[in-house]
Amino acid sequence: MKRLPLFPDTTTIENDTLSIAGQDLTSLAERFGTPLYLYDRATMDNAVAAYKAALASHYPALASITYAGKAYLSTALAQWTRTHALWVDCTGQGEIAVAKAGGVEREHLLVHGVNKSGEDLQAAVQFAGTIVVDHLSELHHLAAQSKLSASQFPDLWLRLQPGLAVSTHAYTQTGQFNSKFGMDGEELMEAVFFCREKGLPLSGLHFHQGSQFRDPAPLQPAVELALDLAKQAGFSGGWHFSPGGGWGVAYHEDELPQPDLANYVQLIAGTIVDSCRRLHLDLPHLHIEPGRSIVARAGVALYQVNTVKRQGGRTWLLVDGGMADNPRHALYGARYSCLTVAGPNRERCERVHIAGPYCESGDVLIEDISMPNVEEGEFLAIPMSGAYQLSMSGNYNGARRPAVVWLDEGKAQLIQRRERVEDLLHRDVKLDTHPL
Repeated sequence: MKRLPLFPDTTTIENDTLSIAGQDLTSLAERFGTPLYLYDRATMDNAVAAYKAALASHYPALASITYAGKAYLSTALAQWTRTHALWVDCTGQGEIAVAKAGGVEREHLLVHGVNKSGEDLQAAVQFAGTIVVDHLSELHHLAAQSKLSASQFPDLWLRLQPGLAVSTHAYTQTGQFNSKFGMDGEELMEAVFFCREKGLPLSGLHFHQGSQFRDPAPLQPAVELALDLAKQAGFSGGWHFSPGGGWGVAYHEDELPQPDLANYVQLIAGTIVDSCRRLHLDLPHLHIEPGRSIVARAGVALYQVNTVKRQGGRTWLLVDGGMADNPRHALYGARYSCLTVAGPNRERCERVHIAGPYCESGDVLIEDISMPNVEEGEFLAIPMSGAYQLSMSGNYNGARRPAVVWLDEGKAQLIQRRERVEDLLHRDVKLDTHPL
């Protein structure tokens, strides 16, 4: 089946029903309710193993993998990162708190952010092993905090804006000259001198060119530029270098096969080795940030079809979730695929649009996809739902965020309960007097 490779590694069809990690998806939907998000541990384990194998084959020095908390982070997910000794990239105080709750060690906690608040910086200084500094103003704030810090101060990496973007959606490009992220070469060297003058623990460089790209070629000139600056800055033995991440995945069967991560790792590693040899620069501790390519295919979203509408020459399958739990189509026009949970091999006899219950015409999950004759009450499974969906979810129209279930060796464990109406009211404070 052409769509099945989009699903997690443990996906099978048993008794004419989709199953993941030995768990019948109909049973899971009925047990936990829908919308429901499933995460298959085996798929994530396999992705990490593939990255580690590629690094072992292509990079002769020390290398580490950083999991992008922004893709999806929960206490259980943070616990899982520890089983692979992954670093965890956190953006701000909230993600730092979740990582700490999951037991992520200080030395594996790295903090990013283009506009870190005072509270973000305080949490980073208190709990993180590394802070990636985005701009000079932030560096000055950290210098002030370093004088007040009684604990070990985190290592600092400087974020370069290389002026080179990868081929992806404009909203997910980050390395171009007009980007809000990072410092140009002149600012970065000023930051280097400032760190040396103030005795700050500068230990590395970082850049990021964009997310969800499939061609690694634009990384080569950016890596070369960064290493030229590293030479000028006088980095030597034991220094750290991260060329970011954002390697893409196939969300739709038209985009298969999945992009080869080995090509991505090989280009980065080869460019670093060649450039360091040319510059007589010590090989750095390499950090890659695979982002969604670790977690996207591990996640599946289950929805129930509440209404089937056929009008104006179009068929709508209206389900019980949508842009509140997955805004990616509304934001980027992201394309997804889908299978019915029961009878996934049924003949696909019509083109349909799959949309949610929210009061927006943009509340669409999938446009114009071939499906069988789907009836109200059926469950649908949308693969490639593990990244940048729950982490971007919200409460529009009073939506409650869905439950999340962890699938591991034939077991299904609830790791995030479904939000309740009481949760929506928890932050509210009534006025002292009734409004007129």
